[in-house]
Amino acid sequence: MAPSSSSSVSPVAAIRSAVDRELAAFCADHRAQVLAIGDELAPAMDALEAMIAGGKRLRPTFLYWGWRGAGGAAEDDRVARAAAALEFLQACALIHDDVIDNSDTRRGLPATHKRLAALHADHGWGGDADEFGQGAAVLIGDLCLVWSDEMFQGSGFEQDTLLGARPAFDAMRTEVMAGQYLDTLEQVRGTESREAALRVMRYKAAKYTVERPLHVGAALAGRADLEAVYTAYGIPLGVAFQLRDDVLGVFGDPGTTGKPAGDDLREGKRTLIVAETLARAEAADGERFRSLLGVPDLSADSVAWMCSLIERSGALNACEKMIEGYAQEAVTALESPELEDAARGPLRELVVAATARTH
Repeated sequence: MAPSSSSSVSPVAAIRSAVDRELAAFCADHRAQVLAIGDELAPAMDALEAMIAGGKRLRPTFLYWGWRGAGGAAEDDRVARAAAALEFLQACALIHDDVIDNSDTRRGLPATHKRLAALHADHGWGGDADEFGQGAAVLIGDLCLVWSDEMFQGSGFEQDTLLGARPAFDAMRTEVMAGQYLDTLEQVRGTESREAALRVMRYKAAKYTVERPLHVGAALAGRADLEAVYTAYGIPLGVAFQLRDDVLGVFGDPGTTGKPAGDDLREGKRTLIVAETLARAEAADGERFRSLLGVPDLSADSVAWMCSLIERSGALNACEKMIEGYAQEAVTALESPELEDAARGPLRELVVAATARTH
């Protein structure tokens, strides 16, 4: 059973152990199915399970508290399985994102495509190791997407209940793919507008991480009428969450974030903090910043200069103030009388967890 929560249990801990248990059982069952096809698939399953084993479990957490806020029971295996299904979607998104960005690491470990490229190189197989790693990672990500749907459909809810939750579940998957495409597009177009950065954040992060999981949880509890309340809470919190992620992508401690310092600058990500910097910087500084943004082998000195400009221009302070403002907007939405009291405190705690984090 999914453990009940109390004032001494964090909102994430209230569901995490149940989600971890459901994921372990699902992976064990499906590992046997995959290895029955061929033992040589074991490294692919190892890579998949390594990705599934980590993470903050934020999307399952928001689904669970969306359920609780709609009157759902504290202990229910079905909601734990439905929530766990979102971790397979997240694994798909991260594996593919790392391929797109050609990232070396994820959570302090080799990214999936790098792991599979190393397997190729270690065995001395024919062809290009990097191409094999990228292709294998795309397939593993696709498998995670398939299993997300399978786990959700097999969560144990009545078919009518699942049918009622499908619009939010399906929208979540469509929106994150659209948001990822927009993110990739804005990067190659060199877009510098705040509006474009906010649109990417809305679809790639806010709706995907917070709003839609809440909607799914409410629908599973038979309270789709709570969507407006959860949108008023979820969108500003999701934007604040992504803003914090963007700040950490530049200023975060590699030992905590699992990513090299300044990684987002090397990847040339067109984040809001970049847009704010370019909008505020003097012309000469702005041109130098543009010339360095997206250089894969950016030196530590160049990263330090770019970080200094972000601070000197006022962009960092502006983003911190936006995080505070969005967080307060989310907290205000929790005053709605439609929300069950059992979820109000935990959802307020999640505002802090999502915006004051260091990784």
